[in-house]
Amino acid sequence: MPKVNINVPEHLEMQIAQLVDQGEFVNREEAIEELLSTGIRAFKTSGPMDEEDRFEDDGMMGHEDEYVF
Repeated sequence: MPKVNINVPEHLEMQIAQLVDQGEFVNREEAIEELLSTGIRAFKTSGPMDEEDRFEDDGMMGHEDEYVF
């Protein structure tokens, strides 16, 4: 499986760690993989329909201040 390095805000890292601590995921790697997959599936079903509408409203594909997973 390819490896990817990303930087995330501290509040997201803390939320991921909390989900792992609560037993929602086995480890951090599984949590990030599942959360990214869920976000991509959600984007595909509710994302922009055509290229023209893609950045129209607020510049973040329909989310006001951050991406939501």
